[in-house]
Amino acid sequence: MTDAARPHRITFANEKGGTGKSTTAVHVAVALGYSGKRVVAFDLDPRQRTMDRYFENRRATAEKRSIDLPTAASHVADGLTPEAFEELVAREAQGADFIVIDTPGRDDPLARHAASEADTLITPMNDSFVDFDLIGQVEGESFKVKKLSFYAELIWEARLKRSRSTLEQQRPQMDWVVVRNRTGYTEARNMARIEKALGEMSKRVGFRVAKGLSERVIYRELFPSGLTLLDKGHLGDLGTSHLVARQELRGLVASLNLPGLSSRAEPAEGAAA
Repeated sequence: MTDAARPHRITFANEKGGTGKSTTAVHVAVALGYSGKRVVAFDLDPRQRTMDRYFENRRATAEKRSIDLPTAASHVADGLTPEAFEELVAREAQGADFIVIDTPGRDDPLARHAASEADTLITPMNDSFVDFDLIGQVEGESFKVKKLSFYAELIWEARLKRSRSTLEQQRPQMDWVVVRNRTGYTEARNMARIEKALGEMSKRVGFRVAKGLSERVIYRELFPSGLTLLDKGHLGDLGTSHLVARQELRGLVASLNLPGLSSRAEPAEGAAA
């Protein structure tokens, strides 16, 4: 299959929970939907299935309110081998423009496979050295990077393997993006240290750094309805903090440089409720 015919795979992956991974995945998928793209989502955590439940709630809200909400066709991969997962993808994602994959916050063979097969690999992290340790270890006093973590080495090896097959499969190089979530709640000096460490690590490993979503209550409040910050006509009056949050989301989606994504990935101002 040529690159033009293959859906672009976006995998959200790390080995730590609580980083806003599923919330970010849903909002990116909905942004793609608003751009007119067909999106198919796969949740690889059958126990929590947070992303799948979000889309389930979204479909229920659309039906209850009789409204049209761009969304993703969502599936749960339960106990599948990488080979069986690829069969599921081939069957369910025919004709899709994008595939969005949400992996569990732990290491398992399917999560590794999903990460290695990503066209865009997104690793959300909270702005703390606890989360940075997932990527690399820093020295306790100077905060200089000492060595790569197991996860960073895993992705490095996956990218090398991918590079060898890029020409044969006519696929793009993997774009690894580390997304800094919850930056607004980080003390300024600590934020600067993390930013410096990420800059050093990005040069060694080859990922890009993007600003993600701040810690906001609205993200948790939207989950039961399945709505997102992009559903402007259906959210009622938004406060200033919500408008700022939506602008953050716009910036994140733009920074991912996804192929064929329009610059305006949301409904027009004044859309009817």
